[in-house]
Amino acid sequence: MKAAMKIGLITDSVSHLPFEAALDLAQHLGLSSVEVATGNWSEAPHADLAALVSSEGARGEFIGKITSRGLALSALTANGNQLHPTSGKEQDQVVHDTIEVASALGVPTVVLMSGLPGAHGDSSPNWVTTSWPPENLEILDYQWNEVAIPYWKELAAFARDKGVKLAVEACGGQLVYSTSTMLRLIEATGGDVVGANLDPSHLMWMGADIPTVIRTLGEAIFHVHAKDIRINDWISSRDGLLDTVPITEPAARAWNYVTLGLGHPGGATFWADFVYNLRGAGYDGTLNIEHEDALVNSVEGVGRATDLLKQVALVEPPDWMPANV
Repeated sequence: MKAAMKIGLITDSVSHLPFEAALDLAQHLGLSSVEVATGNWSEAPHADLAALVSSEGARGEFIGKITSRGLALSALTANGNQLHPTSGKEQDQVVHDTIEVASALGVPTVVLMSGLPGAHGDSSPNWVTTSWPPENLEILDYQWNEVAIPYWKELAAFARDKGVKLAVEACGGQLVYSTSTMLRLIEATGGDVVGANLDPSHLMWMGADIPTVIRTLGEAIFHVHAKDIRINDWISSRDGLLDTVPITEPAARAWNYVTLGLGHPGGATFWADFVYNLRGAGYDGTLNIEHEDALVNSVEGVGRATDLLKQVALVEPPDWMPANV
């Protein structure tokens, strides 16, 4: 029997609010759960990772604030670049500490990115997006076989020992940025502990067909973020979709993260297809709203996303069976 699909909130979406106010918002909107960031690329406004690692009392107070409002903690997030050639060790510590805390709290999932190494001797990460010139393939071989796979095998073993699953978010500027690179990492780590955090927005701007992504990943989808994009055709028609304009200048970009329903053609129809394909692929977990729309108030955006997902989410387990005739 399938479980009920739930709608949750990534509290960093309203990072300006105190933790209690963010939880009150989730409760007011009728959401089921929250996801909280612990550091690295987040300022972690709602979690003191050091205290959560060291203090059982701090962990109890933290989870109590969530459960007292009828909410669950669906995941902790440690997005960063633990494979960074200079600051990777510090970011890796956040990842390991987050897994420790998730284990102690009984949280099933830690969300993170794959990380991105440099090339030989680099002091900055190096994202290779083409197979030419020839040295690009040499860089990729080094990044995968000498850095990423050994690291991820050790991290998967650590998470396995702690009873925590790792949901990797494919994203531009990371070694895992596509369905194929996601599958490569999953295969290299055994396929049981490492899976996908499906944030469709990253794959959308790179031109992937999201239903195909869902069907391909199937049960390897451990967790889902609900986030949309909008393509500015007058810019993408001129320059394509690779874009280095700051994300805080949305009118000058080829694409932007936007509030659910304001971006991908089809609006609610796209998201209805999204959740139906997820259930068909075996996923009935949480859909966590992530607001990163530079043109929409965050509380308003979270509310609009909630309204849309409530229209399309399959919140009850399926129970229809053909008649026994």
